[in-house]
Amino acid sequence: MKYLIAGLGNIGDEYTNTRHNIGFKIVEALAEEASASFVLERLAFYTSYKWKGKAIHIIKPTTYMNESGKAIRYWMNELQIPVERLIVVLDDLAIPFGQIRLRNKGSDGGHNGLTSVQHNLNSTVYPRVRFGIGSEFKKGSQVNYVLGDWTDGENKYLSEKIKDSAEAIKSIIGIGLERSMNIYNTQK
Repeated sequence: MKYLIAGLGNIGDEYTNTRHNIGFKIVEALAEEASASFVLERLAFYTSYKWKGKAIHIIKPTTYMNESGKAIRYWMNELQIPVERLIVVLDDLAIPFGQIRLRNKGSDGGHNGLTSVQHNLNSTVYPRVRFGIGSEFKKGSQVNYVLGDWTDGENKYLSEKIKDSAEAIKSIIGIGLERSMNIYNTQK
C-alpha cells in the first residue's frame, strides 16, 4: 500500500521559518525520523521510505503555495496513488497555535494552497492535517502574519508540536483517518 504525503509551503530561504511553511517542516520531520533525504524532482522535493510494510512518498512542492495542486496531481498520477491515500499537511489560521485538526473533506477555508489542490483534484474530499498557527494579527496584516516568522513564545513549543503532527500522520497511515481523528481532534 502506498501513501503520498504533501507538505504545503513556499520554496526559498525567505520563507523557511514562516508560519505558512509549517507543512514543509512537518514532512521534513517525518522524513528525518526515517533517515530519508529529499531530492529535487519534477515539481517537488521528493523522498520515500518503507514504514510498517507501507510505501511512504513525501513531497514538498516547488510550485509555491498557490500552485501546490499541480505538484500533488502530478505525483498522485506518477505514483498511482488514489485520493484516499493522499495526506495534505498545511497551516490553518482558524485553529489556535499548535493544535492539530485532521479532516477527510471540507472547503479550502480561504487557504490558497487548498484552493489549488481542490481545483487540480476536482474534489474537496481528501485527508488533510491542519496545523494551527492562530490568528494573532491586526486587521489588514494577515499576509504579514502568515508569511512572518514564529514568535519566541511559539518557537519554545514548535519542535514538540511538529513532532506531534508527524505522529498524527503516522497514526492516519497506521490505524486510519477516522480513529486518528478521534485521538487528535480532541487534544488541546
